[in-house]
Amino acid sequence: MRALRILLITAVVLGGLFVIADRLAVNYAESEAAERIRAAQGRAGSADVRIAGFPFLTQVMGKELDRVDVTLTDVEATAGGRKVRVTEMKAALHDVRLESNFSRAVAASAEGTARISYADLGAASSEDVTVGYGGNGKVKVTGSVEIPVLGRVTRSVLSSVSLAGDDTIRVRADKVPGEGLPGVEERVRERTDFDRQVGGLPAGLKLRKVEATPEGVVVTVTGEDVVLTG
Repeated sequence: MRALRILLITAVVLGGLFVIADRLAVNYAESEAAERIRAAQGRAGSADVRIAGFPFLTQVMGKELDRVDVTLTDVEATAGGRKVRVTEMKAALHDVRLESNFSRAVAASAEGTARISYADLGAASSEDVTVGYGGNGKVKVTGSVEIPVLGRVTRSVLSSVSLAGDDTIRVRADKVPGEGLPGVEERVRERTDFDRQVGGLPAGLKLRKVEATPEGVVVTVTGEDVVLTG
């Protein structure tokens, strides 16, 4: 009976030590992974990584993690040759393979969201315009334009935001003020309508859906074989 008691106590102590070691290992791995992802992006302001599943050490031995949640802030992507700052990107990555002696991590699948502020979207438009939220899921675009007879005037339009393909954000005015006048619509749309191809996100992620919200343009992203590091 005494021997059984000692065995049980020993098992509990060893189990506790294993849990502590496992949690220390996952904390270190999360910190190291965050730094590698930020460095791999080269343009991310910060990165936060959370590794799900227990125990972590057995996942590492099998070189595959069940799920990894990544949050990137201030990611400097590109849009049509211009830089655009992604305010925040959150992604859940599944079945993450650890390759090349743990120097490369590739997720079998991923889904998440990326948020772009209206100020950053306007800066990437290539035109001198101001972009803001117009309410009811619309984007408000304001810019000045030279119109025959009227001269230079400022016009605001409510625009729909959509995707063109799997990597391009499209902004199009629903209606242009004075569009019945010859040449007015074309000149206004030259300023307010634009397409911007978004690149610079982790390889393998594609844009799937976009919507205008009060906080900015929110893009749903998904992907397969998404490369985190390496």
